[in-house]
Amino acid sequence: MEMQVTIKTKLKISNSEIAWSFSKTMEQYRQACNYVSEYIFNHDFDMKQSRLNKELYTKLRNLFSLKSQMAQSVIRTVIARYKTVKTQMARRPYKYQDQNTGEWYREVRDLTWLHKPISFNRPQVDLQRNRDWSYLSSGQLSINTLDGRVKVDPICRGFNQYLDGTWKFGLAKLLKSSGKWYLHISATKEVADFNKQTVKHVVGLDRGLRFLATSYDEQGKTAFFDGQAIMRKRAKYQKLRATLQAKGTKSAKRRLKKLSGRENRWISDVNHCLSKTLVQKYGANTLFVLENLNGVSFERTDLPKALRNQNKSWAFYQLEQFLTYKAHLHNSEVVEVSAKYTSQRCPKCGVIKKDNRNHEKHEYHCDNCGYRSNDDRIGAMNIQLLGTQYISGQEQPKFELTTNA
Repeated sequence: MEMQVTIKTKLKISNSEIAWSFSKTMEQYRQACNYVSEYIFNHDFDMKQSRLNKELYTKLRNLFSLKSQMAQSVIRTVIARYKTVKTQMARRPYKYQDQNTGEWYREVRDLTWLHKPISFNRPQVDLQRNRDWSYLSSGQLSINTLDGRVKVDPICRGFNQYLDGTWKFGLAKLLKSSGKWYLHISATKEVADFNKQTVKHVVGLDRGLRFLATSYDEQGKTAFFDGQAIMRKRAKYQKLRATLQAKGTKSAKRRLKKLSGRENRWISDVNHCLSKTLVQKYGANTLFVLENLNGVSFERTDLPKALRNQNKSWAFYQLEQFLTYKAHLHNSEVVEVSAKYTSQRCPKCGVIKKDNRNHEKHEYHCDNCGYRSNDDRIGAMNIQLLGTQYISGQEQPKFELTTNA
């Protein structure tokens, strides 16, 4: 099995000419991406690489002075962005309420819901390994620009671990953030395929806001990862953002941009730390079982009004991505199971009843067998059971609605 990571390395720029070449190359690349994006939007979202190359390759080279490989990369970049947006839209269906019956409905969205082409606002450029960038024996990076190749020094703690011969470098992304230059390098490595027969732990993970994660394993042990402090910090970000938006000045907008970057970095750090803790806690040969959260809302009416809006969601998909790649490094795996009834089912007698869960007390109390426990723990227990069924051979385990034991 092949796993992929992104190495984020800072670049040490020796003179202003290199910085100017980087800036010019990224800006031309950005404009070319917008050109291709508009073409795709106006041609029924045709994303066939060969047809786009035939139609746009020469135009990209002439209009934006791009080199051959960069013109090809522009098309790939735009196609990848549209495919990402397509996936995101499918994961978040449109929800609406029938004004006559009061019933709620969901409609799966696709690219035809877009009312304008996807816009590329941030200057950056994708660089192909060897053609546009390479790692030199001197330890420097050679990067191609519209003005020719330049050499820069990478600043990245732990970079040498990717030079042991087991990692293969691929696409790199050149970008600028807060006045500093970075190169994000994709690296892949072959790791052993996950083997169900060697599983030591099956861990159910219930994700939420009050607890970012609640884990339950095959030994009946539960761990809670508190999210209260995170909710309070997000509330502070929301309050500061609202204040700056109300001002509307240029300086306020600059601060908003910095604030957004700071909050995103903080969220990423929280997810990195949580995923790392989970992998280290359970070790190798662990199956982490997550519920599929597509279309699931985390709106909390039990919270104070000031805390509701900013706590409707968390970057759970990012957490899943981080957990997956860290698990693969330890010969472990992450699987998704259906979220249906995982918070309504009694893990002892199997009865499914929505009213058994008390959201205000965060408690589940089964009126059939009397079992009582924390509601997040109940979810983790049911998810863990689905994981056990997966190990036993059921490819898509799920619970069916029943009212009897």
